[in-house]
Amino acid sequence: MGASSDAKGEIGMSSKGKGFSNGDIDSMDIDDDELDDSTSIHDLGEVNLKDFCKEASISFFNEYGLISHQINSYNDFVENGIQRVFDSFGEILVDPGYDPSKKGDTDWRYASVRFGKVTLNRPCFWGGSDNDKEYNMLPRHARLQNMTYSARMKVNVTLEVYTKNLVKSDKFKTGKEQYLDKQNVKTESRDVIIGRVPVMVKSGLCWMKEVERGDCEFDQGGYFIIKGAEKTFIAQEQSCLKRLLITNNQGLTVAYRSEVKRHRLIIRLSGISKLENIEGVEKVLSVYFMSTEIPVWIWFFALGVSSDKEVIDLIDYGKEDASISNILFASIRDADERKDDFRRGKNALRFVDEAIKNTTFPPGESIEDCIGMYLFPNLRGMKQKARFLGYMVKCLLQTFSGRRKCDNRDDFRNKRLELAGELLERELKAHIGHARRRMAKALQRDLCGDRVVRPVEHYLDASIVTNGVSRAFSTGAWCHPFKRMERISGVVANVGRANPLQTMVDMRKTRQQVQYTGKVGDARYPHPSHWGKVCFLSTPDGENCGLVKNLATTALVSSNISEPILPKLFPCGMEELVDDTSTSLDGKDKVFLNGDWVGICEDSHNFVTKLRTLRRRKKLPHQVEIKRDEQQGEVRIFSDAGRILRPLLVVKNLNKIEIPKEEKNLNKNNKPPKWEKFTFQDFLDKGIIELIGAEEEEDCRTAWAIKYLFMDEQGKSVVKYTHCELDMSFLLGLSCGVIPFANHDHARRVLYQSQKHSQQAIGFSTTNPNLRVDTLSHNLHYPQRPLFRTMISDTLGKPGYPVGHNGVMPKPEYFNGQNAIVAVNVHLGYNQEDSIVMNRASLERGMFRSEHIRSYKAEVENKLSLEKRRKPDECVNFGKIQSKFGRVDSLDDDGFPCIGANLQNGDIIIGRCSESGTDHSIKLKHTERGMVQKVVLSSNDDGKNFAVVSLRQVRSPSLGDKFSSMHGQKGVLGFLESQENFPFTKQGIVPDIVINPHAFPSRQTPGQLLEAALGKGIACGGSERYATPFSTLSVDDITDQLHRAGFSRWGNERVYNGRTGEMVRQLIFMGPTFYQRLIHMSEDKVKFRNTGPVHPLTRQPVADRKRFGGIKFGEMERDCLIAHGASANLHERLFTLSDSSLMNVCQNCQNAANVIERKVTGGRKIRGPYCRVCDSADDIVRVNVPYGAKLLCQELFSMGISLKFETRLC
Repeated sequence: MGASSDAKGEIGMSSKGKGFSNGDIDSMDIDDDELDDSTSIHDLGEVNLKDFCKEASISFFNEYGLISHQINSYNDFVENGIQRVFDSFGEILVDPGYDPSKKGDTDWRYASVRFGKVTLNRPCFWGGSDNDKEYNMLPRHARLQNMTYSARMKVNVTLEVYTKNLVKSDKFKTGKEQYLDKQNVKTESRDVIIGRVPVMVKSGLCWMKEVERGDCEFDQGGYFIIKGAEKTFIAQEQSCLKRLLITNNQGLTVAYRSEVKRHRLIIRLSGISKLENIEGVEKVLSVYFMSTEIPVWIWFFALGVSSDKEVIDLIDYGKEDASISNILFASIRDADERKDDFRRGKNALRFVDEAIKNTTFPPGESIEDCIGMYLFPNLRGMKQKARFLGYMVKCLLQTFSGRRKCDNRDDFRNKRLELAGELLERELKAHIGHARRRMAKALQRDLCGDRVVRPVEHYLDASIVTNGVSRAFSTGAWCHPFKRMERISGVVANVGRANPLQTMVDMRKTRQQVQYTGKVGDARYPHPSHWGKVCFLSTPDGENCGLVKNLATTALVSSNISEPILPKLFPCGMEELVDDTSTSLDGKDKVFLNGDWVGICEDSHNFVTKLRTLRRRKKLPHQVEIKRDEQQGEVRIFSDAGRILRPLLVVKNLNKIEIPKEEKNLNKNNKPPKWEKFTFQDFLDKGIIELIGAEEEEDCRTAWAIKYLFMDEQGKSVVKYTHCELDMSFLLGLSCGVIPFANHDHARRVLYQSQKHSQQAIGFSTTNPNLRVDTLSHNLHYPQRPLFRTMISDTLGKPGYPVGHNGVMPKPEYFNGQNAIVAVNVHLGYNQEDSIVMNRASLERGMFRSEHIRSYKAEVENKLSLEKRRKPDECVNFGKIQSKFGRVDSLDDDGFPCIGANLQNGDIIIGRCSESGTDHSIKLKHTERGMVQKVVLSSNDDGKNFAVVSLRQVRSPSLGDKFSSMHGQKGVLGFLESQENFPFTKQGIVPDIVINPHAFPSRQTPGQLLEAALGKGIACGGSERYATPFSTLSVDDITDQLHRAGFSRWGNERVYNGRTGEMVRQLIFMGPTFYQRLIHMSEDKVKFRNTGPVHPLTRQPVADRKRFGGIKFGEMERDCLIAHGASANLHERLFTLSDSSLMNVCQNCQNAANVIERKVTGGRKIRGPYCRVCDSADDIVRVNVPYGAKLLCQELFSMGISLKFETRLC
């Protein structure tokens, strides 16, 4: 970490709140029932506790995995969210069209439609036979057949048709002379299919949930399959609506926010001009609610407050402060000017009623109902609403006086992550609303006259929901969170399949939506609340830098907690909030549950301590977050979804860890005990580990590692820690945490590896390639595990060693590469500027050999859809015909190549033709070739037959291919050297790769040298194997291990020149390093052309490489040739080899002359250049011009602009 041992006690904590004394920390978590045994931690020992942390981490990943946030959110959507969507619509009333011409003899009929219970079937598909049998749809079926993996959604719909009759009544009894009586004509209730909802793989609805072994061992689910493509959600960072937001953008404001526009309320401290003779402005408080602006004092009296003193007591702030008093007096004067006698009776309420009724879209309810429903809807009683309004005013005045800070939008306490549940709920709501409106219009037509009202399924169009959700997934355009007519991008992404690490990282991304990426303030910078929740290193470079983040390795996202929490707060010391405005709450702390003021408590410290004890004893849900804000006198409790939590050890409960008795005597030998198999839930239930959120972490003093808890033994630390990290590397994201010695490298290099190279490395993406037809995939023939180990790879692994070995097999698929012997040396100048030299013999033995598979798809109409077409000549089918634009030698009669056929560019890969003989075949483009791996013929759910042909290429590294170490040291292959010409050591070891020593000083990546030295020691049988970031071995330990193995301490080797056999004077650093082959290969990028296709309009070479296009030669390349003075070469590039052409110019009038056919004397017709301006064929010269210039001349001429050409003889 770069700190001295004396300073470790000072830096080994993460305390983000105000500094508090040790006494505060000691008393924060005191439990009355159990005393903290201070000696118990020392009895356990540092080694045992470290081993326990590893076991706890393994159980954490076994229980939650890496993508539990995606699956849990979707499961909550299926169980609760989808029902909430339908319940939010309420009853829809359909009136007849009131068209007299269509009335008939009957009365007008009306209808009402209500949605009831929703049921979801599991994914299935129709087999296509006549018996209407349905089969279980598995994810592999959807992938292979380009279908959507979705479940049928049924909803119980009640349709009621009735008439209205005017009936007279006794006014003395009912108060009305007549009333409308409803007479039911028809009532039916039935389950109707309303559409299909995509199913997340491995969720509760998926068939793969119950199977013991899935299709792919690396597949953990968390994605959707839409028309054969794998899609996943990127978690969206949204502002938390459960909290008041205090901002100072356009004057101080405090906002009560909600998704519903009518629930929003803003109090603004704005300036108004003073009296005529006095300069300056007065600051007054105004309330903005339902498009009205009303003085805050009138609102208090409208809510039932009886006097000004009561209002001052409700606000409860600033009685001694003159500036605050001035604001309050100015607000009273402002209210008096707006309404003279608002204190009398219900005058204030009438003023509010008139203001709301005069808005553009006034509500239909009375003012009392309006306030009850829309103003702070979660609080009951007018007096409680007045109290909350007073609290909002107090927050604003505290901010004005400097006692409270404005809220930081980038703090994770003010953010929530929207995942599959919230996003699908929002999208589904829009499409069901569309289907409802269409249903009402269709039903309205059948209510007129004598028309029959059909069953309700005739009016509900299920394709609206199915196609709408599918379109949103395919295009990525998702419903905006609060703007109904807008859509946002960046919500859905394709799952990358280059390697399993890329797949997992794609599903752990978060994104912050901004309107304009140029001005986002501090949103791109790391914030202290990111600590342990999002990785502070892995973020893309470019315009999304800092906006797209990755979750830390142990970060969890909370889900909705269904069990009620409020009843459990009262036994802990909370009192219910009184429904009056006269009772004083002075000296009592407020209690907020999910932003709603639910009560007060006398002793907040004792109250919070009891609550945390309940949580650690399983009496409260583990995901509840409890924060005591002593400065503001508040206790905030959150149980909503979208908060990022992370597991921490509770130091005071470490004495609950039990070591098996028979194993205690082994502790002297520092051997880890055999822990009993506990699940992570057991650790949570015992209170040994708890989940901490962004806000509660401010109350914690967290040790960075177990060793900091034992600092007091050495007399170096007096800090009393409350929590401890499981491991420091868990603060990083998944792709950063597997990098060895990442804390020794420059941050930019770690970012390159985690964001670019690790996701472009060729590994083995899936273990079921036979069941997939990806458009492009790469597989490494001989993938290896690295020699070193990291904490993350171990805890994600599983017991996999042979019998007699009790170790853990590290997670292999997150490392994609091979261990190569790397020497740091210059080699004949072929490894300058990041190029590398490789051993040809190693490549021939199979090092870095990979398989490149590309799939080609084609569709045709099937028989059912062909019957509906009018022109049978347009029917296209698979088949073989003699093609004019490609070779068909490798095709069978059905139009497909046989397995194992060797195809080259220009060959037809899939034959298609129409009945009229038109050729619709698919041809291999330039540079595409390979052996036929598989042919798939099937049909999709759009009613089309399709075929997929996969071509396989085996690629050995060639010049120009890109490689990278795990430290951001990328390079291209510059030279293949024979093994006999390489330098060799006295043991006969020849390096596989030689890299340039100049790659290290400016890049600052000593981590690669440490990895090579550690790997060398491990290869020689060393026991020190861990290269975990932030807890790595010291340089002395690595050098000692090398020395014990008989090597130089610093990894240098005496080598001999392979060409001459002489001993090289200098020592060469050499060791095994983990190298990755990236997907950027020269074979995919090489571009060459002699002659080829040109654009029909400009007659310049086409641009695309696959179309055998030309090479771009731009302005900067032109400048280089000018600087070299190579004018002839420049003329050749830009003219001769591009679009040289001839043009005729009249020297008299300097206009372009056209080649025309004209009559001459004697009646003959001749064809040649002729100037129409001069009416002459004399003095016409032929000039060489680019065809683009000639085209420009003609286009300008069509606009009435004529160009003059000056010609000179050259």
